[in-house]
Amino acid sequence: MLAARFHTFGGPEVLRVEEVPWPWPQRDEVLIRVAASSVNGSDLRLRSGSGPISLTVRRPYTTGLDVAGTVVGVGPRVTAFMPGERVFGLLGHGGGGAAEYVTVPQSRVAHLPDALALAEAAAVPLSGLTALQALREGASLHRRPGARVLIHGAAGGIGSFAVGLARHFGAVVTGTARASKLDFVRTLGADEALDTASLDLTRGGRTWDVIFDTPPALDFARVRASLAPGGVYVTTQPFPLRPAELAATLGGPGPRFAAVRTQERSSDLAFLARRLAQGDLRVPLDRTFPLARIADAHRHVGGPEARGKTVVLIGSDSPSQNRQ
Repeated sequence: MLAARFHTFGGPEVLRVEEVPWPWPQRDEVLIRVAASSVNGSDLRLRSGSGPISLTVRRPYTTGLDVAGTVVGVGPRVTAFMPGERVFGLLGHGGGGAAEYVTVPQSRVAHLPDALALAEAAAVPLSGLTALQALREGASLHRRPGARVLIHGAAGGIGSFAVGLARHFGAVVTGTARASKLDFVRTLGADEALDTASLDLTRGGRTWDVIFDTPPALDFARVRASLAPGGVYVTTQPFPLRPAELAATLGGPGPRFAAVRTQERSSDLAFLARRLAQGDLRVPLDRTFPLARIADAHRHVGGPEARGKTVVLIGSDSPSQNRQ
């Protein structure tokens, strides 16, 4: 079968589409014929060898953390899925999504509603789960009706899902992005869109109940003045904690600090699938690329014009008319 791999760290040019051995499901794994996989910031960091995440990489490495497709085989302990069912899931840092077939533990996979296209479903897992777990568990937003929420980096993959989820939880949403992407942020459902170039959260001129730093690019100590009493700052960068962040994590008076570490939970994937099927949430799909052009997909995601999610189309289940 074909898979997109890299043998050395570097830019998008190190990606190669190669023949690799066919996988086979073990114990509680499902074998998926892959229709599509999305490109995340984590994929770029794993490929380039930057940051601690790259220490987990064994090369040659098959890129792709998100996957959507059809089950074609199951391990002997699989109880929740059968061949022929459409699914999507999060593979974790082991990757493997940008391939014609992949095996995934059933705990990381969920069924797809018929109304959701596989190309759209592939955009959901990592970004959608991160946004959901940050807002629901990190910020307890489902218990804060009418909360004022600032989503920093609202035009990105995580941020664009966070806007829709925050609205679903009844929040009043302010999204930040560069000036050229503010209209896009408004189309996601943000009540207000602010230019990051002119944003200054250190003055405390106005406050929010939740600040979700998706890139992550802010500093808890510096934005604390912009948090309401009892407010919470949630970041996707959990470590290392600075003294102010550690103190806020342990509790006490004043704003709180929380960091999200994305969990590959099928129950949360099912929650996202229901929200998408019912129209409470939409997939912010930016562009699609065929597997042969996966290097171009990585270039686009790493460039200044990317917004929402970029998906790589792989199998015959993918709609070829969507290719860029």
